[in-house]
Amino acid sequence: MAPEYAKDQPEGFNNRLEKVAIVGAGGTLGKHIAQELVKTGKHIVTALTRSGSINKLAEGVNTVTVDYDDEKSLIEAMKGHQILIITLAVRAPAGTQSKLIKAAAKAGVPYIMPNAWGADPLNERLMQDTLFQKPFADARDEIESLGVSKWIVLSCGFWYELSLGGTQDRYGFDFHNRSLVLFDDGNTKINTSTWAQCGRAVASFLSLKVLPEDGGDNSPAIDNWANRAFYASSFLVSQRDMFESAKRVTGTTDADWTISQEDSGERYKKAVQDLQQGDE
Repeated sequence: MAPEYAKDQPEGFNNRLEKVAIVGAGGTLGKHIAQELVKTGKHIVTALTRSGSINKLAEGVNTVTVDYDDEKSLIEAMKGHQILIITLAVRAPAGTQSKLIKAAAKAGVPYIMPNAWGADPLNERLMQDTLFQKPFADARDEIESLGVSKWIVLSCGFWYELSLGGTQDRYGFDFHNRSLVLFDDGNTKINTSTWAQCGRAVASFLSLKVLPEDGGDNSPAIDNWANRAFYASSFLVSQRDMFESAKRVTGTTDADWTISQEDSGERYKKAVQDLQQGDE
C-alpha cells in the first residue's frame, strides 16, 4: 500500500486525531487511557457504555449507551470517530470484539486499537508461548479483511501492579504470606508497565499528527505505525530488583520471607498442562 501524505488529502482535512471512542473507559486500563487523553486537551473522548454500567468515568469523558447485540447502535455511536480503542475484560462474552470491529468498519472508523495489550504482537513465538497469538491474530485478520480500518497495538509488557500483586502465579510474589518463588536465579530482566504509564503512552501517541506532511517528512506520525505495534515500558527489572523494592516499601529483610526457586522451563510446561486441564 502506497504511503499517504497530508498534502494529498482533501481540503479541510485535519491532520490531528481528535475524536476517540473507547470501549471499557471505566475499566482497569481504560480509565487511565481516557483520563490521560482528556488531560492533553487535544481529544474529544467518548465512552461506549452498556446500559446499567456503574463504572465511574474520568471527568470530561462523554458517554454513549450502546447494545453490543444491536449493530445499528454501535455504528451510530462510532460514526465520525477517528479511532476505536477496545479494552475488554478477560471474561467478556466471546464475539464481543468481533461485533465492535465489524461496526467500526461500517461506521468508517480509520483506526482500531484492538483488545491486545501486553506482549509484542510482532514476536510470533512469544505470542504463541503466552497463548495470546490466536485472539490477537483473529482481531488483526478481521480488521484487515474488512479493508476499512488499520490496527495499532501498544506493546507494554505485563502490567506491573497486576503481576506484582497477583500471587505466585505471576511475578512469583505472595505478599500475604511473604513468600517468593524465583524463576531460575531471579536475575532475568523484563519490560513491565504500570496502567498509568500505558495511559500516558496511548495519549502521547494519539497526540501525534496522523499523516506525514509529504515524502520528505520524517517526523513521527500515527500512520507510521499502522498495522504495527508501538512500545512503552515503565521498568526493565528482574524479580530480584522487584524484591529489593518490595523490602524497602514493607520494611522487611530476606529473613522475613520464604524464598524458593523453580526452573522456568519446567514451570512453564506445568502451567500449560494445568491450563489445558481447565485449571486457571
